Amino acid sequence: MSVSSPFIKRPVGTSLLTVGLLLAGILAFRYLPVAPLPQVEFPVIQVQASLPGASPETMASAVATPLERQFGRIAGINQMTSSSQAGSTGIVLQFDLNRNIDAAGRDVQAAINAARSQLPSYLPGNPTYRKVNPADAPVLILALTSDTITLPQMYDAADSVLSQKLAQVSGVGQAFVGGAARPAVRAEVNPNRLNKLGLGLDAVRTALGSANANRPKGEVNDPNHAWAITDNDQIKLAEQYRPLIVSYQNGAPVRLGDVATVDDSVEDARVIGLAAGSGELITPKPAVLRFRRRSTSM
Repeated sequence: MSVSSPFIKRPVGTSLLTVGLLLAGILAFRYLPVAPLPQVEFPVIQVQASLPGASPETMASAVATPLERQFGRIAGINQMTSSSQAGSTGIVLQFDLNRNIDAAGRDVQAAINAARSQLPSYLPGNPTYRKVNPADAPVLILALTSDTITLPQMYDAADSVLSQKLAQVSGVGQAFVGGAARPAVRAEVNPNRLNKLGLGLDAVRTALGSANANRPKGEVNDPNHAWAITDNDQIKLAEQYRPLIVSYQNGAPVRLGDVATVDDSVEDARVIGLAAGSGELITPKPAVLRFRRRSTSM
């Protein structure tokens, strides 16, 4: 007896079974996942390094090149691209699909440590890296504007308060702030005044660095008690910088306000929307917060 004999002897049952399979196929087809572009998570690591005040050429030759030389020794790298701009450089490393991203991250950290001796000694901090997925796009963008506070104040609130709280929300993989500048105090030194006083820019820089260092204060004690001296030497406002003594001339102090114009401003005075060097908001340039989904490979 052949396999088809039972179906031939029972044509009604065979027809009903065929119709049932057809209906089940039609119903299941609606629930089939369709992905014209499959979601593939490439093992990609991005390295960032910053050197305030450096030109793109300096960043490329003094920072990006030593890092690239060390990264080139890591096994499994398919592609390495870098871009340098004023004060910062970024290097993107793409690995083989079968490369474990956590192991690749350890290799990248080891390469950064090996390149540290070749990087400029005045680099403010070690280069940092993070795992990224180039297929991920921001799922939410918030723009902040204000008619009452300056852009540096708005950026400080978005960076120190709002973004940190939103990053704690379940499912948020990354939250970062862009489109503004951190608040800072800028001192524009008058070289003619320094020349008349016989001073150099190094004297101003040394005075600023020593006056704004938060050093330990020690304690006061007697045979029975000890009191710790607690104070914060760091100053944050322009009016606190102006009385700083840069040097003494003929027994009289030369203060920072005598040789420089000190204002509350931002780290980068050339951000669009800022009056150069003033930090005043002249256009509603928004502080932008971008969010990404949490990646399963992180």
